[in-house]
Amino acid sequence: MKKIILTAAIMIAMGYSANMLAQTATPGVTKKQINQETRIQEGKQSGELTRREKRNLQLQQAEIQQDKKAAKADGVVTPGERRHIKREQRRADANIYHQKHDAQTRK
Repeated sequence: MKKIILTAAIMIAMGYSANMLAQTATPGVTKKQINQETRIQEGKQSGELTRREKRNLQLQQAEIQQDKKAAKADGVVTPGERRHIKREQRRADANIYHQKHDAQTRK
């Protein structure tokens, strides 16, 4: 009887911890962040981005990272928090594209 109760308790604890990990996992957001950082670095190396443009884009990435960290702080990333982060990432995507394709170049 004790063995069954102990086994059940362990299974519940494992299920609970796996559920908690799943609620704070943001693999899509992380993948997007890596992609955006890569695009910024490529723009810097190719000269498509000025120093100021690069700095502003990196500040925007830092803000997204802070929002992601704040969303995970309570152990649950709500659908609203995910929408907010994804909206910020779409804006960052547009900004990166615009800055890389404008007439300004690094000399």
